[in-house]
Amino acid sequence: MSDAAVSPGPVPVTVLTGYLGAGKTTLLNRILSENHGKKFAVVINEFGELGVDNDLVVDADEEVFEMNNGCICCTVRGDLIRIIGGLMKRRGRFDGIIVETTGLADPAPVAQTFFADEDVKRATRLDAIVTVVDAKHLFARLDDSKEAQEQVAFADIIVLNKMDLVTAEEADAVERRIRGINPYAEIRRATKSDVPIEAVIGRDAFNLERILERDPEFLSGEDDHTHDDAVMSLSFEATRPLDPEKFNAWISELLQKKGQDLLRTKGILAYANDDRRFAFQAVHMIADGDYIGNWKEGDPRRSKIVFIGRDLNRPQLRRGFEGCQVPA
Repeated sequence: MSDAAVSPGPVPVTVLTGYLGAGKTTLLNRILSENHGKKFAVVINEFGELGVDNDLVVDADEEVFEMNNGCICCTVRGDLIRIIGGLMKRRGRFDGIIVETTGLADPAPVAQTFFADEDVKRATRLDAIVTVVDAKHLFARLDDSKEAQEQVAFADIIVLNKMDLVTAEEADAVERRIRGINPYAEIRRATKSDVPIEAVIGRDAFNLERILERDPEFLSGEDDHTHDDAVMSLSFEATRPLDPEKFNAWISELLQKKGQDLLRTKGILAYANDDRRFAFQAVHMIADGDYIGNWKEGDPRRSKIVFIGRDLNRPQLRRGFEGCQVPA
């Protein structure tokens, strides 16, 4: 089909947000891998100098754009505008755009981008702000994070995730807290982000009037967004394969001792004598991991890990991670 045969209407954009470890990438992978016949361009933003989210996204090599030199709602908004401008030149190759923000993003200035820049405003239509929240940890995040509050407040659709970790009474209490902040959003309960794709994509749910009620300066382009300076991101890379037993022993002890300060841990690991890539993820002390396919031929088999948290000791974490390598 030629580009001319494609409807010239604005491209729908879904902004996928949620605090660190809530399950955004899991939801994104569901959207990209389900058999719905649609093709999406994906823009991923990470907080930190070494990104791993791009490696965690399945089957999306062709149209994934990664920005890891700052928060999408602060320093890289110009990058987002530039990427969308480039995508518009290939309009016929996708049906929609998904922007996955860093867990520390305030969604308001991200959404502003689609109204403040005239070219972007003409070419795109903000379909919905979808916020994934962690049912087990949301109370704590709302108490200690302005970003978590804003992500709930600006959501059109809220995926109340990790229902397997809470009781029905706890889930009801979380919903009441969400309703106290945002009485308008649709709430979908989920485990491992297992919501129907049609519940989050193609909803035409973004309501500018409601946003302006909450934030009359929304369209002004002004942004007083700041981050908690105590939260830092540390990234490390290991060039030799890892010993899985050493890594498991080290990370288990680390999460046990430091888990309260570790908001998010994620890594792509190359184990010794194994052709498969291992994806490791943790939120506080709750860890998970699985193989996500083989290393591509010719790609360097390097392990990389990212820690996002408070009061992190860079030399200590580096020594611990590098100590998991097999001997040279």
